[in-house]
Amino acid sequence: MYIQQRTIAKPISCSGIGVHSGKMVNLTIKPAPENNGIKFIRVDLPNSPIIPALFKMVVDTSLATVIGKDGAIVSTIEHLMASFAGLSIENAMVELDSYEMPIMDGSAAFFTELIKKAGIKTLRVPRQFFVIKEPIVLEEEERSVAIYPAPVLKITCTIEYSHPLIQRQTHTIELSDHNFESEIAPARTFGFIQDIEYLKQYGLGRGASLESGIAISNDRILNEEGLRYPDEFVRHKILDCLGDFSLLGLPLLGHIIAHKSGHSFHHAFLQQFFSSKHAWETSAINRLDQKNSDSLKSLAM
Repeated sequence: MYIQQRTIAKPISCSGIGVHSGKMVNLTIKPAPENNGIKFIRVDLPNSPIIPALFKMVVDTSLATVIGKDGAIVSTIEHLMASFAGLSIENAMVELDSYEMPIMDGSAAFFTELIKKAGIKTLRVPRQFFVIKEPIVLEEEERSVAIYPAPVLKITCTIEYSHPLIQRQTHTIELSDHNFESEIAPARTFGFIQDIEYLKQYGLGRGASLESGIAISNDRILNEEGLRYPDEFVRHKILDCLGDFSLLGLPLLGHIIAHKSGHSFHHAFLQQFFSSKHAWETSAINRLDQKNSDSLKSLAM
């Protein structure tokens, strides 16, 4: 676990297509100083407005996670945000010349590789963590999200679809840089072909293709290469969860358990998180080591 804040070592760029807009976008990620956080800059707009990647900036969660400020938005940020969180990077400036992030292959693998190619720089300021002291639970019919005390960041996700190729899947992972890169980052977004066709009728999903995610018909996977993991679907939901929870602004020490959740329900949970201040505290890891490690371990058992 990294105890110092981190950023990337040098600027790095790429281009790609927005999955809903179908528009080409140029993206550049630049280093940022300590305590900067992750910020998006719309360089195509007058005065290049800056939008912090924070929960309070979320303006839409219907199809993806969208942040906005003063009329400027950045859509579909969850995959890049998951890469930052999975690689323990909390400071960066992300410049783009359109309103939607490039979808690439529908996973976080490309962004993860891009960040690692830039290199990672350790800063002098300690990281602050949200430390979960008491459970926080949000339930609504069949959906639920909860977080429990734990000395590390751990995510358990369950999905359930009537489709025979998905059905019920559960996956748990204790996050580290290494296993995020190998076990979660390559998991692609997925969609049912009839839903994709419906979205395109309404001017959405214009960038959706077999190169930007997993397409599912009534009885088969349409991508020739098939799945990257037998449970790739639920692994991608963990990726989305990690990206959405990174909008808390600080890394978490706790066990997230999500059941049949999604972007909108994650956002609702984060609202409850900030209204449950008795259930968490913020602390640097060195202070935790000295004062709280034994109690955290006992809480996680």
